[in-house]
Amino acid sequence: MIDRRHFNLGLGGLAAVWAAGVSAQGRKVFRGANSVGIVDAQQCFITCGRHPKLRYFEQEGVELDFVNMSSANQAMVGIARGQAEFGSLAPGVYLPAIAKEPQLGIIAVYNWLPRNANVVVVKPDSPVKTIKDLAGKRIGIRNQGDGGVFALQTMYGELGVKTSDINFIAVGDSGVAGTALTQGNVDAIVTYDTAAARIEAVGMPLRYLDLPPNYARLGAGWMGIRRKDLKEDRKAVVGFFRAVAKSTLFAHTNLGEAINIHWALYPETKSKNKSDAESRQEIELILGRRKDNWIRRPDDPDQRWGASSLEEWQQIVAITARSTANPQLPQQLGDLGNVFTNELIDEVNAFDKAAVVRQAQEFRST
Repeated sequence: MIDRRHFNLGLGGLAAVWAAGVSAQGRKVFRGANSVGIVDAQQCFITCGRHPKLRYFEQEGVELDFVNMSSANQAMVGIARGQAEFGSLAPGVYLPAIAKEPQLGIIAVYNWLPRNANVVVVKPDSPVKTIKDLAGKRIGIRNQGDGGVFALQTMYGELGVKTSDINFIAVGDSGVAGTALTQGNVDAIVTYDTAAARIEAVGMPLRYLDLPPNYARLGAGWMGIRRKDLKEDRKAVVGFFRAVAKSTLFAHTNLGEAINIHWALYPETKSKNKSDAESRQEIELILGRRKDNWIRRPDDPDQRWGASSLEEWQQIVAITARSTANPQLPQQLGDLGNVFTNELIDEVNAFDKAAVVRQAQEFRST
């Protein structure tokens, strides 16, 4: 059994030290603004790098922690206010916020979901065949601050459907959300791949609607940090995201062991109401929907971990401008160097990827 105290560094007695951003060992702590509100094995793509046989974060002189948030918007605000050092940015939330408040001081530095992980699901027997058919329908989302709101608005923008024709209804997660759909309280749910898989995991079948073609080619998640940290602690930021890249490659190569590591590090995140076999079956279904979205498409011309492209961001801005009925958004944002940067990416990728793959293939946690 792994000594969890070694990893959490005595969180109870060192809360003030962690809050100051430095661990007891002198390593900079990167607190993640966790917009889904819970730490579970979905995060194994990043947490696995903390295993003592891997030590990806420790080798870079950094540590990982999480701060639970209730929505994508709260997570972004949490980063800006210094309550977290990094977090996933939903473009539909992030871009309008930067346009309105350039002084927010956040910039996207690492594309952690280079494939589109947003999904729109309906009951298998639903008469709805396409996303266009959802105009005027009731759309389920996790909560009113959820990124699904902006995802569907963005899809509607590409399809030329009025965003005023959306009636969003908060339905929560997992079985609660699935029940809302099966009982006809909503006509569809817009969410992430993993959240839809949680509905399927409790025995509620879904049908996935095709995403609009241009939107389907876009990434779904970027990790953002404060510009201040990029300027003042660049080495630690590079090291942190290099550890993230290594961890993600490990998890994609050997998902089963990444899950084992997560549960060993965070035993309280394992279900108390299910057997180990049931828990594993559930999380493998969920992450089976997600794992390929961690890596770049084979035809992506830029295979670097975390890289973005100007063309992709230009498309995202244009679609967001249409979906938010703000044609001035590109002008308000100005130079997209204010929105994202690739300046860390070459350094982040300065590691032996083949060695990480071999390590993952040979790894045994027990």
